[in-house]
Amino acid sequence: MSNKNNKERMENWRVESPNAPGFHKVIVPETSDCQVAHVFRLNLLKGESYTLSSEGLELHPVLLNGEAILSEHSTLDQEMERFDSFYIPANSSIKITAITECLFYIAGAKYEGIGEPSFRKYDATLPIGDIHQIHGSGTGQREVMFTLSPQDSASRLLAGLTWGGEGAWTSWPPHQHEKDLEEVYCYFDMPAPRFGFHISYLNSGEIQDIVTHTVQSGTMVQAPCGYHPTVASPGTRNTYFWVLAAFRPESRRYDLAILDPVFKDC
Repeated sequence: MSNKNNKERMENWRVESPNAPGFHKVIVPETSDCQVAHVFRLNLLKGESYTLSSEGLELHPVLLNGEAILSEHSTLDQEMERFDSFYIPANSSIKITAITECLFYIAGAKYEGIGEPSFRKYDATLPIGDIHQIHGSGTGQREVMFTLSPQDSASRLLAGLTWGGEGAWTSWPPHQHEKDLEEVYCYFDMPAPRFGFHISYLNSGEIQDIVTHTVQSGTMVQAPCGYHPTVASPGTRNTYFWVLAAFRPESRRYDLAILDPVFKDC
């Protein structure tokens, strides 16, 4: 494929998720380069309800804004606050009712028979460990909180929240994991005029072929292959919900990233 075609392909990886009320398919294999990763958005006005049905997918919703109640499920009847999350396997349903206006990002992937319903309460005071982590150093340091960790039971999905530093880089040095996993970055808490850049390039060191995506709240960028560092404008923190979807259950791992050798010592 020519460099021009590569750039045109990467330019299509940026999607703006809808602000309108309701359930929205944002990134699905039928219309995206990602073939295993699914991302949905659910916007609920205060007092509204939505019954989420997983059908053949495992689903992992994270509440980015608001408060909600889960009901009509055998094990997950409880209240949700900001950054709480849950997981349901295929052929499940759950009712979500908004106590206040709510925004959910929802990760999905084909269910392979591995995974049981679970709920994770967000806890910013968790010590650094399996769930709460610090990655990188210097201008590339960022805070990571897993919402669906490698230790949790699931078929293909891993997911979490990342907060970069003000005006700083995340996912640096650049990495790729294209033989094993697809990824989607779903940005939030970056309202205008705040913005950042999500960078895509396919081959090691080929920075002349970079495509730069401007990102703000609601932007989602696919990484079906290639390298994908990000950087924030001054006064802005790049904050995003990231979704990793494995091509096979055995590659549902967080240690498969390959650093770009050109930058790995930077």
